[in-house]
Amino acid sequence: MQADLIIVGAGMVGSTLALALRDAGLTIKLVDAGPLRVQPFAPSDPFEPRVSALSAASQRILERVGAWSGIAGRRASPYTDMRVWDGSGTGQIHFSAASVHAEVLGHIVENRVVQDALLDALAADGSVELVPNARLEQLRQNEGDWTLTLADGQQLSAGLVVAADGGNSAVRRLAGCETREWDYLHHAIVTSVRCAEPNQQTAWQRFTDDGPLAFLPLQREGDPHWCSIVWSVTEHQAQRLMALDDEAFRQALGRAFEYRLGDVLEVDPRLCIPLRQRHAKRYVQSGLALIGDAAHTIHPLAGQGVNLGLLDAAVLAEVLLAALNRGASLSDPRVLARFERRRMPHNLAMMAAMEGFERLFQADALPLRWLRNVGLKGVQALPEAKALFVRQALGLSGDLPELARY
Repeated sequence: MQADLIIVGAGMVGSTLALALRDAGLTIKLVDAGPLRVQPFAPSDPFEPRVSALSAASQRILERVGAWSGIAGRRASPYTDMRVWDGSGTGQIHFSAASVHAEVLGHIVENRVVQDALLDALAADGSVELVPNARLEQLRQNEGDWTLTLADGQQLSAGLVVAADGGNSAVRRLAGCETREWDYLHHAIVTSVRCAEPNQQTAWQRFTDDGPLAFLPLQREGDPHWCSIVWSVTEHQAQRLMALDDEAFRQALGRAFEYRLGDVLEVDPRLCIPLRQRHAKRYVQSGLALIGDAAHTIHPLAGQGVNLGLLDAAVLAEVLLAALNRGASLSDPRVLARFERRRMPHNLAMMAAMEGFERLFQADALPLRWLRNVGLKGVQALPEAKALFVRQALGLSGDLPELARY
């Protein structure tokens, strides 16, 4: 079965790319190992444990591909402020959307909500062929085309294949793409909790001796007391915390968060995720491109992973549409190199920043503790520096694709 473009992975990033190219006149197949079924949703449903902090740029992309209304119609929790502090010192920073005349810094949204809104948009459009329950077994290139062999024996071919199949990308592995990667030696515990005090539409982050702890604001049926937590701890600590019953876990979590929102009253089932940083040495080769977590995974310190992936999708769509307008081949390495040149520096800079923060706040040496506290206090005292951070959080700086621009 021949196509112009095969996207492997119908998650948030792959589905966004498919929608961004739906009017290009291409034969597009969107292949995924899952069933690609939209789950029933009710406003009273429990929160999914995995969430993303969608920036203003990501919201704009999702609006333009027709998915944001489906997200807002389900559940999206805006946040207007961010408070960060060092649990081992006195340094703290407060960021506010109002400081740059913005209404919000972003939205905390469950990944499943984003995914289902994208699937709804794909179903409503109908121009992209969905191939569900399709596990990739083999990948080979012959005379300029890539042929994908699925577990059921079906074969698909296209001149261009895009890997959007996550951090453990089968496409990246089968195509022999090399990566640089290392283990953070930390795990992230994620869940949703209800606190005694409302979340104030604020993203809270405390740097503890074990790792960063984030409380991200959620809202369910008008109740602002909920938060999504991401707690980064050592593997030993993660095992200990996951073994606690709910009562003991709530107490440990409240202490670690310094009871900024009062007692933790309820806790949903917990997930524990090993943290590993990974970056492909190249994002492209002839007829192949990597986007999203297939190209790069970073520490969840600032919730930037999905924002980077959505920008990958928007830039790649822009590059491919420009190539079509020129009559160039989509699989031409020179075309795909334009995508890599635009995205790799930005992704590497974000990864380096997250790595630097993670190392600085894990440091026990007294000079480094002093440095980070002075740094936090210094930024807090400089409105211009804070505004720069806020614009970065909004995702509205740098080389933005047209889909992300206001």
